Amino acid sequence: MASHFSNASAGVSVAELSKSNVFTTKLPPDPAFETPESSHGAPRETLGPRLVKGALYTFVRPETAEDTELLGISPKAMDDLGLKPGEEHTAQFKSMVAGNEIFWSEQNGGIYPWAQCYGGNGSWAGQLGDGRAISLFESINPKTNARYELQLKGAGRTPYSRFADGKAVLRSSIREFIVSEALYALGIPTTRALSITLLPKSKVLRERIEPGAIVARFAESWLRIGTFDLLRARGDRYLVRKLATFVAEDVFQGWESLPAAVSLGKEHPSAIVDTPATGISPNEIQEHQGIQENRFARLYREIARRNAKTVASWQAYGFMNGVLNTDNTSIYGLSIDYGPFAFMDNFDPHYTPNHDDQLLRYSYKNQPTIIWWNLVRLGESLGELIGAGDKVDEEKFVREGLTEESAPAVIKRAEDIIERTGDEFRAVFLTEYKRLMGRRLGLKTQKESDFQELFSEMLDTLEALELDFNHFFRRLSHVALTDVETEDQRKDVAPIFFHSEGFGGVGYTEDTAKERIGRWLDSWRLRVLEDWGPSSDEQRQKAMKEVNPKFLPRGWVLDEVIERVERKGDRDVLGRVMQMALNPFKDEWDLDKEEEERFCGDIPKYKRAMMCSCSS
Repeated sequence: MASHFSNASAGVSVAELSKSNVFTTKLPPDPAFETPESSHGAPRETLGPRLVKGALYTFVRPETAEDTELLGISPKAMDDLGLKPGEEHTAQFKSMVAGNEIFWSEQNGGIYPWAQCYGGNGSWAGQLGDGRAISLFESINPKTNARYELQLKGAGRTPYSRFADGKAVLRSSIREFIVSEALYALGIPTTRALSITLLPKSKVLRERIEPGAIVARFAESWLRIGTFDLLRARGDRYLVRKLATFVAEDVFQGWESLPAAVSLGKEHPSAIVDTPATGISPNEIQEHQGIQENRFARLYREIARRNAKTVASWQAYGFMNGVLNTDNTSIYGLSIDYGPFAFMDNFDPHYTPNHDDQLLRYSYKNQPTIIWWNLVRLGESLGELIGAGDKVDEEKFVREGLTEESAPAVIKRAEDIIERTGDEFRAVFLTEYKRLMGRRLGLKTQKESDFQELFSEMLDTLEALELDFNHFFRRLSHVALTDVETEDQRKDVAPIFFHSEGFGGVGYTEDTAKERIGRWLDSWRLRVLEDWGPSSDEQRQKAMKEVNPKFLPRGWVLDEVIERVERKGDRDVLGRVMQMALNPFKDEWDLDKEEEERFCGDIPKYKRAMMCSCSS
């Protein structure tokens, strides 16, 4: 698999990989274990569940495991981290991703594993934190200059495990391992997966006794909105400010990289969707424009914009996270914490993959609303800072915060900023959603009428006829405009979008189903002609196939992979599915042709719209 990817340089070994600890250097540790030495010298069992206050993490080492088996790696992840091909075969790599080796000694100090402290809100859950995740170190890829935080999921109990065991089961680990890289290959912001390791001697109780596993995963940041939630709930305004500053200066590329400040005395213009960073500090913006947002308001807007683009990509590709509380919402705008996720099968806006989500809070249609709800909670956590305006750095305010006299104006300004950021969130979301949907339908330009006449009518048709969301786009990519010029041609083409058993829905005959699809195909054909003309259809088809995947890790595919790996000892299928996930737009992968076509073909009727639990 590794040879499938070009590598501009040879890469390095695990030992040679650059390692840093910016997070633990700049943010306060658990006061019970203020140094790596104090944690390392403590018995592992003393690092278990308890309340942690005044801190953003605890130094904690992974539990050691016996007889581990490396089941698979992502060659693309290896390359993006700067590791050389073949490094996964070394004893040190296998030991690291199994949690059996950490890169610390009393002599070198500094870098030591840690688990983050954060809360969660959907309904307030109090302290949550990394209950089964432990970060090993940060590393910068010398080719790309990208810094990632490498983390093990399923490596043992931490102070944030509450009543849980700190383990991860093989089933959920396989799901996260594959989907992380699948989303990345689709261009959707996501945390990544480096490897999956089986812990054969670790028996974990979930719905049943299951084998344990560890996923080595990485991200630009593992900070969540819930990190701010917990600080706000505890009234720790000092840490809210310190964490917000850390996010701007060390997670993003500095204050100057954030969106340009806008006047609070004017309406929020639609042009803010593409407002670039100013490259200057807020204080340097001319006063005649009115009262300006301060830097913390700009930070809030950046986080909102990132999440708007991510949820837009979920909607465009029919992906559902399954659980979207504030602890599952990334400050960096990444898809994160894969539990009961799914890709859409038959289009149903009410579908949720979480079988505990009886109120449909996390359903497909509600994802943008829930992400914004979470961002409002972030706005409340940052409220004092964003509402303080140009007083935010005054010594008295920094030391004491709001006074009875200043509070009303600060609260009002914060509320205004949150409301205006909501307008920006919606504008960025719609812009990105329309861009992605336009690309998927083969359009080069955007028209106001596209949303209703193409996007909405297509989705209504898919829902009414119970047709597959992503298969529709891929099959449309192969349709030539010359094949849909007449009504009869369009009716002849329509069945390619049906399932093997036909279409669904109530009140349709085969003829009326074909007619409905045919009417939409005519609107689409005319719109494509506007953008491409009659002589560029091959280029249009090629462009569509480059953004419409043939393969997605659907629920039924993942269930089969899990069954074959766990029950039948089939290790090779995991590597084949990973290669397909990393190259989702290909027509074939030169692996197992029969398996490829089955995994990419019509979904068995009884396996559509699967649901699973949060432990999945």
